[in-house]
Amino acid sequence: MLTRTKPHGSYQHGSLLIESRNRQSDVWVYRWREAGPNGTRIKRKMIVGTKDDYKTKAAAMRAVDGMRLEINAEAPIAPRGLTLAEVVAHYRETELAPDSQRKSPSTRKVYGEFIDAYILPEWGSRPLRDLRPVTVERWLESLAYAPATRAKIRNILSALFQHAIRQGWAANNPIRAVRVSAKRVTEPDILGFEEIQLLLTELPKPVRTMVLLAATTGLRVSEILGTQWQDIDYDGALIRLRRGVVNQEVSGLKTIGSRRPVPVAAVALEALREWQKQTSFSALSDWVFASPHTGGEQPYWPGTLLSRHIQPAARRLGITKRVGWHSFRRSYATLLYSNEQNVKVVQELMRHATPNVTFGVYAQAVTPEKRAAQERLAMALQP
Repeated sequence: MLTRTKPHGSYQHGSLLIESRNRQSDVWVYRWREAGPNGTRIKRKMIVGTKDDYKTKAAAMRAVDGMRLEINAEAPIAPRGLTLAEVVAHYRETELAPDSQRKSPSTRKVYGEFIDAYILPEWGSRPLRDLRPVTVERWLESLAYAPATRAKIRNILSALFQHAIRQGWAANNPIRAVRVSAKRVTEPDILGFEEIQLLLTELPKPVRTMVLLAATTGLRVSEILGTQWQDIDYDGALIRLRRGVVNQEVSGLKTIGSRRPVPVAAVALEALREWQKQTSFSALSDWVFASPHTGGEQPYWPGTLLSRHIQPAARRLGITKRVGWHSFRRSYATLLYSNEQNVKVVQELMRHATPNVTFGVYAQAVTPEKRAAQERLAMALQP
């Protein structure tokens, strides 16, 4: 039997032990007590899983963490009894579970990485009461990370407190009072028309087709990789977005806006036709950019295409800007904006909920535009 942890306040930790089963695998059993009538204490137990399910004590204990919080949910918890690590354990069991529909696989992955890398090492063993706005704010300010990273840490901490509130384990969310700026230190690089044209001449298929599609539609790389041939409407010159692929995990798209059909320019549509004739995976249910290394079962890895083809091509062409897959989406918004397109049209092509996201985050006023605006103002001011 594992050593019982001494309860802190009215919050009970219970105990974990192994029980033998005839002709079956041994099982991990969690034992605890709950209040009965007339002040009595009733012994309870629950099978956590078999030794085959949880091969180590640590693995079984992680499963127990979530159960322990459920068991204590109806009991009054001492103000300093519940640690952030215990809230995290339950959050993983519910919100970040592989079968959870609340968050996409990529979001679950990012949340898990941030929790493990930043939040648990600093705050995991601390009671919730120790996380005060000023304390957390000073800690975030001390981190030598980009503003966006610090803001992400703050937002995940806030989500953990909201989870505790929903479960009845906390009365308020102190992280909402934490101030942290998410302003960029540097502006992301935007590719101009000529730079994109040069890249396209330097890239082999199908990378060239993917870049052309990204640069002329503003699609995210996850959406491009999630496209199947049956999603392309050649007659209507549209792609009907139904799914995304991140780290080879397929998930639905988050919003109605993300699922809107995207118009495809004639040059990109023709490139898709040509690629469908050349690829070995051209059935309607095949990925448009299926990887031959997986027998077409999965699309290409975007990072591999970026590091082996796109970034080396940029260096050969003398393009010193930082080029990533998202560069094409940002450049798409900026080039539409600089071409004097209607604000509403650009917003809808980017599939954003509001113009603020399109023009506050993505589109940048390019230098020639700024100079032209300055010249027009100077001319108007002349006597």
